[in-house]
Amino acid sequence: MKVNSPEELATELDRVGYLADEGVATAAFLALRMQRPLFCEGEPGTGKTSLAVSLSEALGLPLVRLQCHEGIDAAQALYEWDFPRQLLHLRALEAGSEHLDVEAAEQSLFTERFLLARPLLRALKESPCVLLVDEIDRADDEFEAFLLQLLDENAVTIPEFGEIRAVRPPLVLLTSNRTREVHDALKRRCLYHWLEHPDLAREVAILRRRLPGVGERLATQVAAAVRRLRELELLKPPGIAESLDWAQALLALNRTELDAEIAARTLGAVLKYSEDLDRVRAKLDTVLA
Repeated sequence: MKVNSPEELATELDRVGYLADEGVATAAFLALRMQRPLFCEGEPGTGKTSLAVSLSEALGLPLVRLQCHEGIDAAQALYEWDFPRQLLHLRALEAGSEHLDVEAAEQSLFTERFLLARPLLRALKESPCVLLVDEIDRADDEFEAFLLQLLDENAVTIPEFGEIRAVRPPLVLLTSNRTREVHDALKRRCLYHWLEHPDLAREVAILRRRLPGVGERLATQVAAAVRRLRELELLKPPGIAESLDWAQALLALNRTELDAEIAARTLGAVLKYSEDLDRVRAKLDTVLA
């Protein structure tokens, strides 16, 4: 699907349930129009991953997701050879021929039939698509350098197979929770956008859009309470996902208002550490004021 302006992209994102502000819509539109990766950084729960998912839905493109973690390498992110199937294939060749052509047998082992495409290779082969490289800050420096080369060329060379190049560059979104600084070389390759938690009005709108059964009063109470929780020194401040969980929990209990009694009983929907629960219970009146 082709979009002609940030406003049009915002409308399409709104259609699939993602309420993008002007900054997010403009950054995503420029990434799409300029065919540049978009580096989205911000606190956990600000909607970075949801943006990639929503862009995939809004643009009618498949989503390919690579979840980064400590120690991730090219084999996990790019490709592997299916060694057990290669071995079975080789044994079948040996059993079916008295005079095996070794060179031909070797070449037959390294074909697409035995190539296991991991997310990055899938994105190159299936493009156009949306490629989400989630939490790049969890990966190490070596993986960053490898990713930088792949994003520069939109292609990869597999020694035994040859070059695989994207017919059209995928729309790439990289996310970071800023648990460490990502190298400037990778950031310079990308457009950059910092995502903040939404303001009160936008968070209320998100709650009502995603949970149609939530009334205006309950949505406002939940959004205001979550905003106050974010101002406390918590181990894990709640994001938008936790706001949605809390509102959904209250709906499941047939509540239309958030009071101290029900808030104390449902804090586990919005806080995930016992230390945070203890700290908030001691200040619950202030949170709900």
